[in-house]
Amino acid sequence: MLISTLAVVITLLLMTTVFYRILQSQIIEDLKIYANVLAQGDILESLQYNPGDLSKDNMRITVIGADGSVLYDSDADVETMDNHLDRPEVKDALEYGEGYCVRQSSTMKMNTFYYTILLQDRSILRVARESHSIWSILYQSLPVFLITLIALPIVCLLLSRYLTKSLVSPIEQMAADMDHIEEANVYEELVPFAETIKEQHDAILSNANMRQEFTANVSHELKTPLAAISGYSELIENGMASGPDVVRFAAGIHQSANRLLTLINDIIQLSELDVMKEEEPFEEVNLYELARDSVEMLQIRAEERDVILTMEGNPCLIQGNKQMIEELIYNLCDNAICYNNIGGSVRVSVGSEADKVILRVQDTGIGIPKESQERIFERFYRVDKSRSKSTGGTGLGLAIVKHIVAVHGAQISLVSEVGKGTDITVTFDSKR
Repeated sequence: MLISTLAVVITLLLMTTVFYRILQSQIIEDLKIYANVLAQGDILESLQYNPGDLSKDNMRITVIGADGSVLYDSDADVETMDNHLDRPEVKDALEYGEGYCVRQSSTMKMNTFYYTILLQDRSILRVARESHSIWSILYQSLPVFLITLIALPIVCLLLSRYLTKSLVSPIEQMAADMDHIEEANVYEELVPFAETIKEQHDAILSNANMRQEFTANVSHELKTPLAAISGYSELIENGMASGPDVVRFAAGIHQSANRLLTLINDIIQLSELDVMKEEEPFEEVNLYELARDSVEMLQIRAEERDVILTMEGNPCLIQGNKQMIEELIYNLCDNAICYNNIGGSVRVSVGSEADKVILRVQDTGIGIPKESQERIFERFYRVDKSRSKSTGGTGLGLAIVKHIVAVHGAQISLVSEVGKGTDITVTFDSKR
C-alpha cells in the first residue's frame, strides 16, 4: 500500500512536470507563429486601424520602439506604461533577433508567456498569452488525486489479502499433511521448496525410526549381560553355588560386566559422533604410523585366535583427528581378526594414489553375504549373531567406522565373498 501510494504521488509529479514542459513549448511555438504572421507588412499601422478582438484568443500584442518606449499595446494605455528596455525578452530580441520569457503572477495561478521578434525598422513586436501555472494544474487535479489515494489502499488491501491467501494456502496444506506433500496443489515457484520440505520430513521420520530402533536394540543388548549378572549374583547370594561354581559364576559376571562396559563405551562414542560439529579441528596425521601402532597392539589378540596379522606400506599424511583415525583402524582390524578362520590372515596396507591416501584391510575370514553387505554398517546389525556374541562384539564397530569416515570426508568401500574373506578400503584426501 505504501509503495503504491508513493508511486502514484511520484508519477503525478513527474507527469505534471513533463506535460507542463510540453505545454510551455507548444505555447511558445504558437506565439512564434503568430508573431511571424503579424510581422508581414506594416504591423503598427495595421493594428492601429484594425486591432481586431484579441481577448477571445487570450492574446496581447505590444509594439516597442528601439529605445524601449511602448508604441502600441492591445490591452493597456501606452501613455501609462513604463519603458520596456529592461525586459528580458526585449533585450534578447535586440541582441539575437528574437526572445521569449515566462512570468508568474503574484497568485501563482497563472503564467504569462512572452515572445518577441525584431522588426526591420528595429522596433520590437511582442506577443503574449496567459496560461495556467503548474501549481494551478496540480490544484485542479487534486480531487482526482485524492480519490485515487483513498481508493488505492482499499484496492491494495483487498488484492494483497487475496494474493497472500493464494500464496500461503499451499504451504498451509503441506503443513497440515506432511506425509502427502507431493499431492499439494503448489505453484511452480514453490516446487523446489516443497521438494526440500519433503526430503527433510522423510529424513526426520527416518532418523526418528532409526533412533527408535537404536533404543530398542540398546535395551535388548543391555538386557542380556544384565540378566546374566543378576542370575549369577543371585545364585551366589542364595548360597546355591560353592567351590568351583563360585569361580565360574564370578567369571561369568566379570565377562558380562566387561561386555556392558564395551557396549556403553561404543554407545557413548556413537552419541558423540552424532552431535559432533561438521568442522572439527584436524591435524596432520601419519596414517601409516597409526596403522602400524594398531597392528602391534592387536598382535597378541591375533595370535590367540591363530590369525596372522601383517602390515605393509609407506608413510602417508592426511588431515584428521588422530583419536578417531586410531579408532577406525582398530575397529577394522579387530573385526578382521574376530571374524576370521583358524590359520587365517589379515593384511593391512597404507599407500597413495594420485592425490588420495588409501587404507586397506584384507582378511581371509568368513566373508559377508551379498544381501548383508549394504546393511553391515548399520548399528547392531550382525551377519552371524551367535559368533558376534561369542567374540564379544557389540555390533557397533562398523557403525562407528562409518561415522568417522563421514566426519573426515573420506569414502569407504567393501568387497566380500562368503568363505573367502573381506576387503575393506578407506580413501582419504592426501595432505599436500
